[in-house]
Amino acid sequence: MTARYYIACDLGAESGRVILGKLEGARLSLEEIHRFENGPVHFSGSLHWDVQRLFHELKIGLTAVGARGVPVASLSCDSWGVDYVLLDGNGLQAAPSYHYRDARTDGALEKAFSRVSAEEIFQETGIQLMPINTLYQILADLQSRPAVLESAARFLNIGDYFNFLCSHVARAEESLASTTQLYDPRKRQWSSKLIERFGIPRHIFPDVVSSGTVLGSLLSTLCDETGLNGVQVVAGCSHDTGAAVAAVPADGDDWVYLSSGTWSLLGIERGYPIIDEKSREYEFTNEIGYGGSIRFQKNIVGLWVLQECRRQWAREGKEYTYEHLMELAEIASPMRSLVDLADERFTKSDNMPAKIASYCRENNQPVPSELGEFVRCILESLALSYRRTLEQLEESTGTNIMTLHIVGGGSKNRLLNQLTANAIGRTVLAGPVECTAIGNILIQALALGHLPSLKAAREIVRTSFPLELYKPADTAVWNTTAKKHQLIVH
Repeated sequence: MTARYYIACDLGAESGRVILGKLEGARLSLEEIHRFENGPVHFSGSLHWDVQRLFHELKIGLTAVGARGVPVASLSCDSWGVDYVLLDGNGLQAAPSYHYRDARTDGALEKAFSRVSAEEIFQETGIQLMPINTLYQILADLQSRPAVLESAARFLNIGDYFNFLCSHVARAEESLASTTQLYDPRKRQWSSKLIERFGIPRHIFPDVVSSGTVLGSLLSTLCDETGLNGVQVVAGCSHDTGAAVAAVPADGDDWVYLSSGTWSLLGIERGYPIIDEKSREYEFTNEIGYGGSIRFQKNIVGLWVLQECRRQWAREGKEYTYEHLMELAEIASPMRSLVDLADERFTKSDNMPAKIASYCRENNQPVPSELGEFVRCILESLALSYRRTLEQLEESTGTNIMTLHIVGGGSKNRLLNQLTANAIGRTVLAGPVECTAIGNILIQALALGHLPSLKAAREIVRTSFPLELYKPADTAVWNTTAKKHQLIVH
């Protein structure tokens, strides 16, 4: 049985990985070749991404694969959404690439709505109105660095930029383009209406390609540098969530997914966008997935809040592993304090434990003091936000959901998985952890004709990776707690 090899270059907001995938018959195996840290770079009072360092790290991983001497068929890069790189006429980075949490988009929604209403923007794009979206970042460019934007030859979202560095083909892959709030999911093209209304230079927008498009061969200079030969560069699902959802090991149509990590993305696959007043009110978003499917989902502040607490404690000289924090949360008193993680204060960094304490104080709740109490508060609040979102999703789609598939790094968190099952009162299936890399690789195999269909790809996921089952418990208690939580949701 012939084995085929693929490389997933998976860039996350906290770390990046180069992963080698081996597809042999109906089984897929993964090997992490290189892992490296990622995060915002502070420069002149702003937050940026060091994309050149990230590419250097990717090349370290590619070189390590090249040294194996295995026949790699293709590679593909994926990333988080909304952020981008501006290129000059020579394909070089024209200006620093901002981080989506940079303060330059503070107040951006109000400024944008003074020119084009929130209703019009949502009707045109079907995307949740968030100041981090590409649209508002580009509007900030128009205000703070208009000459750079006007002189730029192209803008590429992050995952597409790295595919460009590997192939020198500048294309916007559809799943990533759909995160920008500048893309029309009905017409399947850039929104000329918004581009014109906001006065954005039209020439910077690249051609859009569908998920699973072969861009071309790996550049000869990179072949020489890495030792890789005969490798095709594929625009798979350049958006990491799109790749992850393609690999959800589900069957039937009564399931939803939760991509759990720094962000939590909870949603359902549909064949068409749902763009109406109810979905706008509930802040759902319509992003495009493999095969032109629509991911009708909601972006929820996820484990970011816990990550920020851990960073704050480290700044205070106290380093804790996630395993230790989970042990403390396990024995902490349940249902003691809850927060609304959608509150704007939790979207920015800077002393997250103090923000949690302040929120509890404002809402007349016990203020956490022990580590386990803080962590328990975050996890229970997150589980209840999943419950609320799931109820809104059922109402918006008319679907009766039986199973929640949790994928991504957060699927390793057994305590959160069980709390989620308890909160939503449904079965939870957790895994695989590396769903983004798995989806990235399987879409490459589909693009090259090595697999016949997405259904076949998902079957490979089910047979290749273990899943953990969680059944709901303490349903009556959680029903009561959900009512309490609803009172403090703003």
